[in-house]
Amino acid sequence: MIRDKYMRMFFIPLLGIMIPAVSGIITYHYYPWIEIIAANIYFIATSFCIWKGSNWIHSKLRSYFEVGSNPFPKIAAFCGISFLYGCSLGTISTMLWFYLSADDFSWNSLFKFNVVCGLAIIVFTLIYEILFLNKERELDTKIVRQLDRERSQAELEALRNELDPHFIFNSLNSLNHLILNNPPQAYLFNNKLAQVYKYFLINKHNELISISEELEFIDSYFFLLSIRHDDKLNLETQLNESNERSIMIPPLALQILIENAIKHNEFNHENPLHIKIAMNHSYLKVSNNVKPKPYLVNSTGIGLKNLSSRYRILCNKDIVIENTGKEFTVKLPLINQQESLKN
Repeated sequence: MIRDKYMRMFFIPLLGIMIPAVSGIITYHYYPWIEIIAANIYFIATSFCIWKGSNWIHSKLRSYFEVGSNPFPKIAAFCGISFLYGCSLGTISTMLWFYLSADDFSWNSLFKFNVVCGLAIIVFTLIYEILFLNKERELDTKIVRQLDRERSQAELEALRNELDPHFIFNSLNSLNHLILNNPPQAYLFNNKLAQVYKYFLINKHNELISISEELEFIDSYFFLLSIRHDDKLNLETQLNESNERSIMIPPLALQILIENAIKHNEFNHENPLHIKIAMNHSYLKVSNNVKPKPYLVNSTGIGLKNLSSRYRILCNKDIVIENTGKEFTVKLPLINQQESLKN
């Protein structure tokens, strides 16, 4: 529905006064001012009836045309039918005016009245159609955006669900190793695993969390890894604590990168795996020294693809992967809290 309240309030009286004056229907020196006012009110009422009738015609005819179809037949139909309606009502109103007033009937004045009235109808029909087309475009854009949002949400939910079996698969492998080799540590590992998995369950349906929350989880997660790998891992963090609450990342993003580094690299006590988490103004960088395993790694291939897809859906940015041969780095785009609220 077009909000044309102010347009109607301005143009209906204006047309009701101007069209009779331009066409010469009213001979103003024949009448006192009170009768001139009454005459203007009469033609303003005529203008109102033509305007409302034309709007009614538009609303009824619009249902016969599909949204997005060729607008020219629709505009031609609106203009033609509204023109006939307006000229017919204008002719009746003018004939009644000649009958009731002191003015003598004049075909020339009647013709001028209908021409000016018809032109006004065509102009405002075009204006209304432009407004309707703009409204339809806004509605289409809104629908497309809503569909894109729903699609993104569906994709994001599917990607989140992929993390569940991925995380269980790797955790159970670690626990299985500890059960066979060190049962007491397996018990401790199991308790920490419960805490880690609790974090996963709580944040599974969250799109974003603060870096500080993710780091608290990583502390517990890395404790499990240290037990599992006999302290052959080092973790270094270089972050600005004042920004940790305002910068957001997808849940489990750091866990995926740490897990990926462990999965694809060989390390021992003499040459431990060093993982570094640092942040600059644009990215959260997770890097590790590279020493590829000499055998083919059994991997599901979900991790980095999942993370890339999540960033593209959430903020229309992608992760950056750099591999110099000595150091492997993944840069995660920073999302501030204001951006997350907009999304």
